[in-house]
Amino acid sequence: ERVANPAYFQSKVSNAAAYYKPLLRSGSVKPLWHLMAFTSVVMYTTNFICLKGGKVKHAREEKKVALDEYYKNHGITSHH
Repeated sequence: ERVANPAYFQSKVSNAAAYYKPLLRSGSVKPLWHLMAFTSVVMYTTNFICLKGGKVKHAREEKKVALDEYYKNHGITSHH
């Protein structure tokens, strides 16, 4: 309910502006580090979700099937 209210986002933006404006004016490096961290998190998350997530899942399933077949052919139990 609170997230659907535009005033919630306006207050968050004004709070962020109040926090970062003095830092930017004083030449602090903190906003740069925050921007770099945010960019990295977004980049790696979207990379995994969009590109690598399905491929990794498929590769793990393929390896599991291959190992089960190997264990079956060689009389080895997969559980220790």
